[in-house]
Amino acid sequence: MYISLARKYRPKTFADVAVQSHVSNTLKGAIARGRVAHGYLMCGPRGVGKTTLARVLAMALNCERRSEGAGKDGEPCGECLSCTRIWSGSASLDVVEIDAASNRGVDDARDLRERAMYSPSSDDRYKVYIVDEAHMLTREAWNALLKILEEPPPRVVFVFATTEPQKIAQAAAPVLSRLQRFDFKRIGAADVRMRLAAVLLAEKLDADDDALTMLSRAADGSMRDALSLTDQVLAQGDGRITAERVRDALGLVAEDEYIGMLDIIADRRAGDVFTNVARLADAGVDLGSFISGLADMIRAALALQLGGTAPDLSTHARRLLQERQTRLNAGDLLRMLTAIGELEPRFRRSAQQQLLLETLLVRFALLDRTVSLEAVLQGITAGSHGAAQPSAPAALPPVDRAPELPSSSFIDASRAVGDPPGVEIAKVQASPPTPIELNNVVERWGDVLSQLTTSGRSMLATALERSLPVAVSRQGLVTIELDPPNEFNEKAVAAGSREILAAISTIFSGATRVVVKAAVKVRPEPIAAPKRLTEEAVKVERLAGLRKRDPTLSAAIDALDLELLD
Repeated sequence: MYISLARKYRPKTFADVAVQSHVSNTLKGAIARGRVAHGYLMCGPRGVGKTTLARVLAMALNCERRSEGAGKDGEPCGECLSCTRIWSGSASLDVVEIDAASNRGVDDARDLRERAMYSPSSDDRYKVYIVDEAHMLTREAWNALLKILEEPPPRVVFVFATTEPQKIAQAAAPVLSRLQRFDFKRIGAADVRMRLAAVLLAEKLDADDDALTMLSRAADGSMRDALSLTDQVLAQGDGRITAERVRDALGLVAEDEYIGMLDIIADRRAGDVFTNVARLADAGVDLGSFISGLADMIRAALALQLGGTAPDLSTHARRLLQERQTRLNAGDLLRMLTAIGELEPRFRRSAQQQLLLETLLVRFALLDRTVSLEAVLQGITAGSHGAAQPSAPAALPPVDRAPELPSSSFIDASRAVGDPPGVEIAKVQASPPTPIELNNVVERWGDVLSQLTTSGRSMLATALERSLPVAVSRQGLVTIELDPPNEFNEKAVAAGSREILAAISTIFSGATRVVVKAAVKVRPEPIAAPKRLTEEAVKVERLAGLRKRDPTLSAAIDALDLELLD
């Protein structure tokens, strides 16, 4: 009977577990020193050894040779009957594995709690409950387990394995304080490649280096997936494992396709994008996988461009990218990676994936080449003095055309007043202020007060809070009326007329002078007898108030003969 590589080469000791030494060493030390906890939570991506380490822990706790003096360092022997049954997942009285995805309810949790009350099969053994996919347990199920997790029976150990610990924190946060938590790492491509080479050597099979590299990248940090993918390639037939076999078995896109797409981008052949993408779609290539592969290739090209290394890259692809180092610069590659990162979340949900991919690649092909800002400023400075434009530094790539500046601004390369001799600066001139008119000033009077406050004249702004512009002449004379009349505020505004004019000039053009309308003292009229209020009198009074607050509205009422309805 054939046993898959993932099962056949499952580690039997703590030392055999790849990468997760921070977990295996802790568990091994706890067993050797007799400090085994009653509950563990093992978190991490799929296929990184969570269930494997749980089984090795159960093997070490129940190894038959512990009584003979073996395993003093906490390692199981891996050969006795107990270790063999636990390692293979066979039925055992003392080790129970539960799939929480199909046993997630409160009744299942109560049944587990009742079974845990029974003692192990012998005094020197432990009852170990391994609960896989623990995040699938319901809130009620966790509540049913809380008490036994806090005060478990003697020689009972619970091990929970999950890929989504945040769901446990949301459903049953008190559980986390009752368990020792271990976070497993993703397994790097180099470690996966090394393990695959050892497995194939034990199987007496040959494999190309590029084939191992492709398998380790396709595994995406999962050792179990790497062994399963290797099984899939071996199912094609006997013989040496080559990159071509791996590509055919897994449906991967050839590296030459990515290199060819980079050539299209570098040559600015935007029209060829549609033909190539259509060919990939007709061949049944998953476009999402193609974007991910293209991003990996651009990332590798960027690493090589910056003098780094790309360890996950095959020898063939590395040679091709090194030959193209002068055609794409680091700035363009970085902009491409940023665009792919912004598109990818939306791409997965889109029903028009081919259109999005074509649009993205056309943008890359039409991408303006980046250029040093220093070189641009030097060129503009030289042009302003009538000198020939200096050539770009040797490290800069050729520029097809100068970068376009926004139409709303221009660069003035003249020397600023007060600058040291020989220093040239770039000035950006903002759009001209709004022409001054009464309506515009009334609408933006609050901005004028804010400008005064910002410039440190908050007292003057306070004096103007109850004021309003009432007239603007053609010569730019702005008349301000204080309401209610106040001699103190009138003097303060008159004294600060220059500051007010400066604040107005930052927003409007054409203001020349500011005057304050003199406060008119009204003699108190004799108190008349109270009049009976009528609906018409209320409307007249409200209309008079509105006219006084807004001169524009007052003019509109007179011109259009408006009437206050409500």
